[in-house]
Amino acid sequence: MTQATNPADIGASLVADERVLVLDFGSQYAQLIARRVREQHVYCEIVRHDISIEAIEQRQPKGLILSGGPNSVYETGAPRCNPRLFELGIPVLGICYGMQLACDALGGKVDSAPAREYGRARLRVSDSEGLFAGIPDEMDVWMSHGDQVTGVSDDFVGIARTGTCPIAAVQHRRLPVFGLQFHPEVTHTPLGGTILHNFLMNVCGCSGTWKLGDFARETIHRVREQVGDSRVICGLSGGVDSSVVAALLYQAIGPQLSCILVDNGLLRKDEQAAVIGEFSSHFKTDLHVVHAEDRFLKRLAGVTEPQEKRRRIGYEFIECFKEE
Repeated sequence: MTQATNPADIGASLVADERVLVLDFGSQYAQLIARRVREQHVYCEIVRHDISIEAIEQRQPKGLILSGGPNSVYETGAPRCNPRLFELGIPVLGICYGMQLACDALGGKVDSAPAREYGRARLRVSDSEGLFAGIPDEMDVWMSHGDQVTGVSDDFVGIARTGTCPIAAVQHRRLPVFGLQFHPEVTHTPLGGTILHNFLMNVCGCSGTWKLGDFARETIHRVREQVGDSRVICGLSGGVDSSVVAALLYQAIGPQLSCILVDNGLLRKDEQAAVIGEFSSHFKTDLHVVHAEDRFLKRLAGVTEPQEKRRRIGYEFIECFKEE
């Protein structure tokens, strides 16, 4: 028997005592947010923005983070989460688009900003507890938004502002829901780590005891249990995610693993040879290379929207994998 696997299956099967979910609304910083959470020794998963309430409850997260994104919440077809998640009693932190979405879903108003704001801004904090515990009254933050919250319901209170953004951070009076119009995950917000720490430890009640080594050991153990004597096929793109999955699988089941490397023509010069060389030197198992450069480039011809490019690349990769 042969089983196919992908990176999402590995993380989804992991049992963690504490976890935080990042709902991805198309943010360029979603991976960075997850990394910052893990740096606080809290296990974190990135999930789809439209994840079901049942799937959230099954994972039993200590907290939810709504990422930023390129859309406007007032536009038709803009990505949204199930509004019921705000009533689950699970702490929620909305970042940029995530804050706008939370405020909009809970009775607030979001409009186009007078001018798109991108860069450093001076934040003035009006509540030194909760998210801003241990934070000075003023601090530098990094803004990147074309919309902003222009009104909130009586259940929300503004807890910070900038010179151009009167509602730069909010807190719900009744629910554990918070919002930041700026990006705490980037290095341009020097005290962003403290803000995330306050959310994770003080609001969510995380202990901060998770270690990456725990993830690897638990994953390897679970793979061995699930696979048994079967064989596994793993798709490789040359990127970090699939390479890490292949490494974990190989540590777990060794030569029972076979890999398919799909060269989509988007790798850097000589990167395919480097990937094959690294694979051959570390993994004593089968590797099949699919040359699909023309196929991918044809699918991407004339496409300029980054999200659509990612969608097409992902779809074509899966189709190539199925055909092999």
